[in-house]
Amino acid sequence: MSTFDRKDVYTRVTERIISDLEQGVRTWMKPWHAEHAAGRITRPLRHNGTPYRGVNILLLWGEAMAKGYTAPIWMTFKQALELDAHVRKGEQGSLVVYANNITKTETNAKGEDTEREIPFMKGYTVFNVEQVEGLPAHYYAQPENPLPLSERIENADRFMTATGAIIYHGGNSAFYAPSRDIVQIPPFEAFRDKESYYATALHELTHWTKHEKRLDRDFGRQKFGDAGYAREELVAELGAAFLCADLGITPEIREDHAVYLGHWLTVLKEDKRAIFSAAAHAQRAADFLNSLQPQQHKKSAAA
Repeated sequence: MSTFDRKDVYTRVTERIISDLEQGVRTWMKPWHAEHAAGRITRPLRHNGTPYRGVNILLLWGEAMAKGYTAPIWMTFKQALELDAHVRKGEQGSLVVYANNITKTETNAKGEDTEREIPFMKGYTVFNVEQVEGLPAHYYAQPENPLPLSERIENADRFMTATGAIIYHGGNSAFYAPSRDIVQIPPFEAFRDKESYYATALHELTHWTKHEKRLDRDFGRQKFGDAGYAREELVAELGAAFLCADLGITPEIREDHAVYLGHWLTVLKEDKRAIFSAAAHAQRAADFLNSLQPQQHKKSAAA
């Protein structure tokens, strides 16, 4: 298992995202048209079916897009061996990260022992199941009866309603108004397709989670285009992508998103940890919106 020092993990991940953005490619906007038993459009999954979270979603979506993998399942070299399988010779693995805290006991000036939490991050290597031979058949299986797209979109309507957010339709722009605590979206028929409508709505609902009575998220935005603005827009962009994956929707690129690329690049180039922070905030926003769903829906979203 490969490990990387903490600085190198931040640098490698950020440089990958920056490289994609500079080419006009958003790692998190892969149109997942491929079918697989684990789902038509899905977050990347660990070998045991547990979804990856936060920045690891972006890393593995990017790897799948770059290398053409359609299977969403990943595992370490050791996990493959434990399943009596093996990684094909010559295959290159993909970086994912693990973050946690360690507790260190220190003695202060008074001779008293105190405990301090020290955050750490390490990188390790995983392989897509398409790089692994000899796995049980279900790792390679194709779905028999995928859920019709129409039902998936209906599911998105139920998801949006269950949040309890006040959503108004009208006008020609989409936004969240903190002062009124409302989401405004153009009429459904104003969008070029239904995927664009839902991706936009989920983007604004992610903004809705920042209110002080919800997640109380504030990056200190003062004006359009500043660093605080760019960070919040990146959180909303990633949150919408995560939620689209949960709901089985292929996210579409909003026409105004090109405006944000330069702002995001500026923030990422100035702060190597910004994408990690944005992904973590987006994950919390997605978790919050999922927590507002009926119990049965929450189970299906986590599957």
